[in-house]
Parts: sequence; structure tokens; C-alpha cells
Amino acid sequence: MKKHRNFLPHLQRRIYEILEFSTDDDRLSLLDDLLVSLLVIVDVTAFILGTSHSISANVKLFVDEIEIFSVTCFTLLYFLQIWSCTVDPRYADPVWGRLRYAQTPLAIIDLMAILPFYLMVALPDRSSLEFIEIFRLLRLLKLIRYSEALQTILRAVEAKKDELIMTIFAVIILLIFASTIMFFAESRDQPIAFPSIPAAMWWGVVTLTTVGYGDIYPVTPIGKFFGAVLAFVGIGLFALPAGIIASGFSEEVHKRKQHPSLSLEDLEHRQNEREAIARYVNESADLMRLCLQIAEEKLGDVAGDRDRVFELAKILFLNTVDRLNLPEFNDSHPEGDGKQSTEEAQKHNVKDNRE
Repeated sequence: MKKHRNFLPHLQRRIYEILEFSTDDDRLSLLDDLLVSLLVIVDVTAFILGTSHSISANVKLFVDEIEIFSVTCFTLLYFLQIWSCTVDPRYADPVWGRLRYAQTPLAIIDLMAILPFYLMVALPDRSSLEFIEIFRLLRLLKLIRYSEALQTILRAVEAKKDELIMTIFAVIILLIFASTIMFFAESRDQPIAFPSIPAAMWWGVVTLTTVGYGDIYPVTPIGKFFGAVLAFVGIGLFALPAGIIASGFSEEVHKRKQHPSLSLEDLEHRQNEREAIARYVNESADLMRLCLQIAEEKLGDVAGDRDRVFELAKILFLNTVDRLNLPEFNDSHPEGDGKQSTEEAQKHNVKDNRE
């Protein structure tokens, strides 16, 4: 029974290490990365091939079997991750820790990889199934978990989200202005091409992105002028997000070189250090509170004001640490402070007695 109790936490820890941490010296972790990545590629390939009528007619059963097998494996992996995440100090709580882990970006991606299949099973309406099947492509995002480069890009986008949001906001404002100007400049000459401002936004998007399909274009002089200006502005404006992401990617690579990814042992060591610091602070606070209480009771009448009482409490604290030789507190002040504090306390006491 005791061996069983020790085996289960060890198994939980080992599963979490295999699924969450990829190290060159852990063969099972590398094998997990390889097999899951291969399964994602095979599943997405089967989904793409299944959209071809000529191919799906011959391999329809094979495609369905791949889908069922993939979803089964992904579901099992997802529940193993939720079950084993409590060995990580960040998600140690059995309930809230698991909920916190489920809200992480990679866990959300893992959930989105299996959710479409169960929605298709639960929804009887066949008209909505084709739309839900599109979300099967989200399984490609699972590759982020097994690629350090993709994770770096994801962290770069997250770090630069404020700059990217401001850039998108600027593009939207420019698109509204450009579409409005083009509507008033071209609606009389081209009422079919520019019947309204929302319809003119299609031309604005095509021009800002410098795609230029050629299906809609200005014919008036003022329309051509604003179209040329907008095309030049679009070249510079749409280069901003690429520059922002490239800058964030460079910063993340630099951070990764300076601070390599932490292993589970490193996370546990950090947590132990935090707990030791918290315990030391609590013990120091309790001892200081006791000294302050005693100083106020014993010496309050003699000391007078509260600042003097606090100074006497500090002297009692340092003297207690030195007298009792408390190692956890001795590092907090230089040697000799207790003796000096004792002498000061004696001087104050003598002076108070004389008064």
C-alpha cells in the first residue's frame, strides 16, 4: 500500500515532465514530441484530402478512422495534462491549480483541437457541421507546444500586443477615412463600384494591403490621387506589424539565451525559496510584534512617546536574536549590533532612572 502511494505521485510527476518539458536527454519526452507532431500532420492531411470528392470516395473510411484515432489520442493527452499539472508549483492546488493551467494558451489550444469533434457528435444539425469542421485545422496549433521557435513567436506576439493593437487601430482609422473619401469622390461616376462607404472599404483593404486585384479602381482625378497616396501609405503602414513582431522575436531569443527554460526541479526550487522567505518574514514579524508589545507594556511609561517605544522594541529584537543565537535572524544584521544595542538600552535605562 505504501509503495502504491509513492508510485502514484512519481507517475504523475513523470507524465508531466514528458508532456510539458522537452529535453535532449529525455528520450520519452522526445518520442512524445515526435509522435504527436506526426499525428497532427497526418490528421490535418487526411482532413485536407477528405475535401476532394475523387480522393474521399476511395479512402473515406480510412479518413474517418484517422479522425477517431487522433481525437482519442488528443483527448487522452489533454486529460493527462490536466491530471498531472498539480506537480508544478504554479498549479499545485488540486482545483484552482488545474483551472489555472486550463487557461494557459497551450492548454486552450489542446482543448480546441478536440472540441470540434465532440461538437459534431453532440449537434444533430448537419448544416452546422461543415462550419465546425473548419476548426479541425486548429490542431496545427498543437505544433506550437513541440516547437521552441513557434513558442518564441507566440511569446513575441504576446509581449508586443499593445503595439500591435495600436497599429491595427491606426489601420482601421485610415481605412475608414480612405473609404469615405473614395466614396464621395467616385460614387457619382461609379455608382455600382462605390455604392456606399462599407462597399468602398473593399477597395480600401485591397489598396492598403497593396494587393490590387483590379476589380474596383478609381477613374476620377481626385480618386486616382487619393488612391496613389493610400497605396504609398499602405506600404509603410503594413510593414509596421512585421517590424514589431521581428523586434519582439529578437528580444525573446535574447531572453532565452540569457535565461534558459526552467525544468520542473528549478520551478520547485524557486517555490521552496519563496516559502522559506515567507516563513522568515512571518517569524520576524511575530518576534518584532512581541518585542513591541513588551516594550510598550514594560517601558511605555518611562519612554514617553511611541517613537521611543519603537526604538526600544528594536533594541529588544536585536538583543533577543543575539542572546538566543537564532541563525535565521542573525544574517539580517551585522555582528556586534546586539551588543551595541544592549549598551544603548542600558544607557537609556540609567538616564530614565535618574530622571
